[in-house]
Amino acid sequence: MRIALAFIFIVLLWATTPLAIKWSADGSSFIFGVTARMCIGLLCLSFMLLAMRQRLLWHSKARRTYFAIAVQIYGAMMTVYWAAQFIPSGWISVIFGLSPFITAVLSALWLGERSLSWDKLLAYTLGIAGLSVMFHSALHISYSTVIGVCGVLLATFLQALSAVWVKRIHAKLPAITQVTGGMLFALPFYLASWWLIDGQLPRTLPMNSSLSILYLGLIATPIGFALYYYILTHLPATRVALITLISPVLALFLGHYLNKEAITLEIIMGTGLILCALIMQSFIDQFRRFRN
Repeated sequence: MRIALAFIFIVLLWATTPLAIKWSADGSSFIFGVTARMCIGLLCLSFMLLAMRQRLLWHSKARRTYFAIAVQIYGAMMTVYWAAQFIPSGWISVIFGLSPFITAVLSALWLGERSLSWDKLLAYTLGIAGLSVMFHSALHISYSTVIGVCGVLLATFLQALSAVWVKRIHAKLPAITQVTGGMLFALPFYLASWWLIDGQLPRTLPMNSSLSILYLGLIATPIGFALYYYILTHLPATRVALITLISPVLALFLGHYLNKEAITLEIIMGTGLILCALIMQSFIDQFRRFRN
């Protein structure tokens, strides 16, 4: 039951996070928004660690786990924030829907999981077709939109790489410890990036930007990441990636109704193909067991 509730909560977080990322850059630079989020997040995580009376482990496997998590916290998140300048918020969640396919390939190559059967390859082909439709739609809008799509695709790869890497290390650390350690590794890179690229504090921030940064820093970062690595510890990496099955649809509707983002036929088709691929991948194993 705990894993199921954590799964549902992360779906809702991932559906609302893209729009919050988009809004958090209003009135300031994208790098200020993400750095402020991570500073607030680390403070919350530190308090959570103290309240739970857990200490930050520092053995070899723990350090390697923290570095692997920092690949997501810094690499993937920085790329997403940068790319969010160029594409609608709903697209972020849709493209992240490809993470199960990337995770499956990396799991097969790195963990030896059986995730590349012919029927799953068919699902991956559908997912690639959906991404191609999204690219075609982006080409109709502008060159910068294509760059944004590529940026989110890179972030998706980095997140999948981080998840599989953590599973491979298998340090068996508590989720809150994993995230706090990863944040400690990632935050210096954020501060250095902000200082080199921006280096200025905004004089004022719009209300939606301030609330978005607080939401991302107080809830999405400490609670979201902790729950993500909690279920990652208890479920296969490919099953964890299926969180992206529902969140793209919710994110598209939120972007449309709250941020006036257009939903065209091509976007619907691309999203539909990706979700069909995710459904196929989700139920292939169950269908095999039922047939046998």
